[in-house]
Amino acid sequence: MTLAPPRRRAPSKLAIAIALVVVTAHVLAWRATDISPSTLVSGWRGMADFLASSLPPDLSVLGAGLDAAVVTLYMGLLGTTLSIPSALALALLSSRATTPGSVTAQAARSVLSFLRSVPDVVFALIFVTAVGLGPFAGVLALVCHNTGVMGKLWAESMDESDRGPRDALRVAGASRAQVAVNAVLPTVLPSLAGLLLYRLDVNVRSSLVLGLVGAGGIGFLINQSIKLFRFDEMVTHILVVLVLVVAVDQLSSFVRRRLGV
Repeated sequence: MTLAPPRRRAPSKLAIAIALVVVTAHVLAWRATDISPSTLVSGWRGMADFLASSLPPDLSVLGAGLDAAVVTLYMGLLGTTLSIPSALALALLSSRATTPGSVTAQAARSVLSFLRSVPDVVFALIFVTAVGLGPFAGVLALVCHNTGVMGKLWAESMDESDRGPRDALRVAGASRAQVAVNAVLPTVLPSLAGLLLYRLDVNVRSSLVLGLVGAGGIGFLINQSIKLFRFDEMVTHILVVLVLVVAVDQLSSFVRRRLGV
């Protein structure tokens, strides 16, 4: 006895509507952003002139680039670690696992949303006016923005923790602080560590951009080279950035594998 092939279900009206919305959004985005492949093709000469002026790299600035790269790494490191206390406190206050349905939780979520919605570049511009040009402004900017992002990620990780230990402690009369310390944090600690390493990787990259607005590091040297039309120096600094990013990425991956996250 032969089985009849299964009948294909026709797409639902909702699926068709979603597809139309997505296609329409892409058409509008294509027009709004002035995408023109022909313009890119016709501009090959400008790209060729740029590459010709960039190569070979000027290795005489390699020492300065390496020193600035170390500063950039320090900015990313401090911007990540100094935000841990505030991010953890706001995550505990905003998580449904530790502070369910309270005004405090709503206020903490609002603070995280604000810190997350303001770009780190904007924070850097604000702090440059307060503390002047240099890496200190970049560190402060990363601390503020990273608190919002990491606090949100940590709160979501806590929300997904096992309810069993939490409910058992609540039934036994434990306080919210005791539930957080003895039931929530131990179960999500590997996840929090993995997210922390991920944010370290992101913050090192972000500190490069912050240098373009005067926050120091190798991003500042790249910006200087562009303004002086020393594209051969710029390429040298970019190569240093490439080595730095790959090194941080490999180190982060190694630590995550050892932690099993």
